[in-house]
Amino acid sequence: MTNRIFRSIFIVALAVMFCVSALIMGVMYNFSSEEKRNELRREAAYIASGIEMQGIEYLEQVGPLDDTRMTWIAADGAVLYDSVAEEDEMENHADREEVQEAFRTGTGEGERHSATLSEKTWYYALRMEDGSVVRLSIETVGILALFYQAISPLVLMLVVMGGFSMLLAFQTAKNITNPINEIDLEYPEKAVVYDELTPLLRRIAVQNKEIHHQMAELKRRKEEFDTITSNMQEGLLVLDAEGDVLSYNEGVKRLLGLSKVEEGQNVFQLNRSETFRHGVEAALKGEHQEEKLELGGKVCELFANPVFRDGENAGVILVLFDATEKEGREKLRREFTANVSHELKTPLTSISGFAEIMKSGMVRPEDMGNFAGKIYDEAQRLIALIQDIIKLSKLDEKDSFIEKEWVELDAIVLEVKERLQSAAEKKEVRLMANAAPLRLWGVKPVLMEMVYNLCDNAIRYNRPEGEVRMTLREENGNAVLEVADTGIGIAQEEQERIFERFYRVDGSRSAENGGTGLGLSIVKHGVALHNGKVTLKSTLGEGTTMHICMPLIQPDVEI
Repeated sequence: MTNRIFRSIFIVALAVMFCVSALIMGVMYNFSSEEKRNELRREAAYIASGIEMQGIEYLEQVGPLDDTRMTWIAADGAVLYDSVAEEDEMENHADREEVQEAFRTGTGEGERHSATLSEKTWYYALRMEDGSVVRLSIETVGILALFYQAISPLVLMLVVMGGFSMLLAFQTAKNITNPINEIDLEYPEKAVVYDELTPLLRRIAVQNKEIHHQMAELKRRKEEFDTITSNMQEGLLVLDAEGDVLSYNEGVKRLLGLSKVEEGQNVFQLNRSETFRHGVEAALKGEHQEEKLELGGKVCELFANPVFRDGENAGVILVLFDATEKEGREKLRREFTANVSHELKTPLTSISGFAEIMKSGMVRPEDMGNFAGKIYDEAQRLIALIQDIIKLSKLDEKDSFIEKEWVELDAIVLEVKERLQSAAEKKEVRLMANAAPLRLWGVKPVLMEMVYNLCDNAIRYNRPEGEVRMTLREENGNAVLEVADTGIGIAQEEQERIFERFYRVDGSRSAENGGTGLGLSIVKHGVALHNGKVTLKSTLGEGTTMHICMPLIQPDVEI
């Protein structure tokens, strides 16, 4: 393989050198010829002026020129003067093409090759005021003769350049093949190919096995993701850069009125409306697009978001939302769906990027475990995000949610303390709980999630050697839960927004701590479900206290 690369580069270099040399000679020859012609024209004008003033005496005074022949021709074609031959021995020149053209137009040019085929004579004729013509001619060397004259320096130049090209071609071929030859595989396989490529092919074969294994694992996790997203009321479509379906949930079929959607199917086959096409095409061009679709009496909001990788559009995430009912909540639902697609974009891009690197064979076998771990972590992040989304969806449907029951609220506080004790120890945070026995009419899973999220946040955003204290007491027929920490605190201008979905006070810190941005939103909706209120007191750099007050006996309880 090295020799083939060397020969190819060397031959190309020689061909380029020959072509460039020929081109240079041609350009120089044309330039030289044109300069001589311009000089001959100037001499003709100068000599014609002298003849008109002094006649033949001027020609005899000037005498023969070194490389230019002068001829004075009368109006009838007779030669009056010639700097080379005797005038009376020369034939009539009226039939010469350059003379005829000069009689006719004032100037004439002609060119005649010698019998040797290596020289040619160029003629220029200029008509004077008395009708006579002065003609100058000069012999020029042909390009073939010029080549013969320059062959010695040309050959020397080509030899030098050929040697340099040979050295450069050899070094380039060596640089190309050395990295391939240095590849060392633990389990090489036989292949009938160039010897230099054998190590690379063996490496590719081993990596292919690993890729198939990782792709199978990725497919399994994708199926888990599909199972989770199938519980979403919204329709979710993940497209590649060409607009083909990579993933979808059952909501897509329900909202678009389709009985079947296939992976790999082009998205424009799912809905052929102009509005749908406009939204998808805009996303494929790298633009976020929102459209409203009319689908068989239903109204759906379409959110199309591009997914970028390395500055290039790698795909599109489409989210369909049924906006037929509850028009008053249309704006909230639209913002929620857009945030979901934004939050899904980062982990999906990471999973796609790692899988693409593994598929391309750029990962060493010993690094496969590390890449698989990164894919697993991003998949877990997606699962956690979808789980929080499902919880919020259920909280939005208050009346269709789980039935309420009497709940031992103090038991929930102590259970949460026990569950988060190890997390607190890892963060070097002291976790304390003081819970008075209280029974509250409510939804136990929601109450558990509320207490857990508050305590989990207090631990996550605390400082080493800090404290988290949970206090449960009764005040005026209400259950009062306070979760106080000595953590980083929340700025005053941020406190009104922390219960918004996906809102993070410090995005980088939240991403580092693994939060989904939905925890406090779940708390807010859970408190509202139990007809309570949630407030907070916080000082930046000192800590935060979350205060929840809920009536022990809910209005829907019969006593």
